[in-house]
Amino acid sequence: MTAKKARVKWAGDMTFIGESPSGHAVVMDSGSGDGGLDHGIRPMEMLLLGMGGCSSIDVMMMLKKSRQKVTDCWVELESERAAEPPRVFTKIHAHFVVTGVGVDPRAVERAIQLSKDKYCSASVQLGAMAEITTDFEVREAD
Repeated sequence: MTAKKARVKWAGDMTFIGESPSGHAVVMDSGSGDGGLDHGIRPMEMLLLGMGGCSSIDVMMMLKKSRQKVTDCWVELESERAAEPPRVFTKIHAHFVVTGVGVDPRAVERAIQLSKDKYCSASVQLGAMAEITTDFEVREAD
C-alpha cells in the first residue's frame, strides 16, 4: 500500500485550502456562526459529496460495463447529524436518478448495492457510523 499525502493550509480567518494527493485544490470555510466567511464548502459537506461522488463513479462504471445506454446520472443526498459534538453523520440517504435509453432497473439496483456494500470506500467508511439507505429511479431519455 502506498501512502498518499494531502495538505490543508490556512488561508486566513476560518478559510483553508485543501490540496489532494492528485494535485487538485478545494476551498473550505466555516459559516459565520463559527467565525467563517462562507468562502468555501464546509468540511462535512465535502465528506458527504465525497461519498456521493465515489458511489456515482462506481455506478456509472458498472452501468457502462453492462452496456446500459445512460445519458445522465446524479445522486441526491440527504443526511442527519448528531446534535452534540462530534456531530457525526447518523443517517444518509442517497437517491439515484439514472436517465437513458432502455436502462434496465435491475442493473441500476445491482450497481448501487455493490457500490454501497463493496466498492465505494467512502460509503463503507461512513456506513460504519451512519445508517446509509438508497433508492433510485430510472427515467427514459427524450
